[in-house]
Amino acid sequence: VFISDVGGLNNLKNWLALRSTSFSNQAKLYGLPYPKGLLLAGVQGTGKSLVAKAIANEWNLPLLHLDIGKLFGGVIGESEFRTRQMIEVSESLAPCILWIDEIDKGFSGLGFTNDSGTTSRVFATFITWLSEKQSSVFVVATANNINVLPLELLRKGRFDEIFFIGLPSFQERKEIFTLHLSKLRSNTWQNYDIDYLSKISNNFSGAEIKQAIVEAMYIAFNEKREFDTNDIINSIDNIIPLARSHQEELQIIENWASAGKVRRASN
Repeated sequence: VFISDVGGLNNLKNWLALRSTSFSNQAKLYGLPYPKGLLLAGVQGTGKSLVAKAIANEWNLPLLHLDIGKLFGGVIGESEFRTRQMIEVSESLAPCILWIDEIDKGFSGLGFTNDSGTTSRVFATFITWLSEKQSSVFVVATANNINVLPLELLRKGRFDEIFFIGLPSFQERKEIFTLHLSKLRSNTWQNYDIDYLSKISNNFSGAEIKQAIVEAMYIAFNEKREFDTNDIINSIDNIIPLARSHQEELQIIENWASAGKVRRASN
């Protein structure tokens, strides 16, 4: 997976392109500091995890995946030890990308958990490292619900930038349909009515668009024929997108992004 495999998100892509050679010897000689990382927040299924994988491939760096929940152990002191171990391992492999998936699940409700302060100590160690690290570890953290994250994590200096990835626009949906269909049917993808499919899939995430195409393929394969535009249309009609089933939650996230507190990944 490369950045070119991700539909839309032009602002984010441009930001990443400016830093694509920041771990090179030339950048070091120039005096450029290593970029710290970024936080990708927004709607489920919009490609946040895909971007993390794409950065590693695009920059030709090893990718480490941290499940934030696995930092926490039941034995006293174990969580803090695992956190220090995570930092040591990532720094020993630098330059590298450290992908922290769903960071909001690890640090939500900080200060309200009955764990004798373990979460607070792990969090303090983590954000101190984010602020002070000099190593070439680029942290990519993803969050579905940024409202539950502690404000200290969102302050400047922890990450270089926070990007909001919302539901794709009409033009971005066209890019996503084109990417998927051209991979699946490299010789015949132009036969699909991508304009119409993009129009009727308003409020669909990238993952839901992919789901609609795959569902259409299952139907046609079962009937021993090639899948066509009508099959995808029927799939779209039968899928209830997250934007409809979780409308209020998504509106809260969208309002937060519209307040100008973060950069939008798309134009």
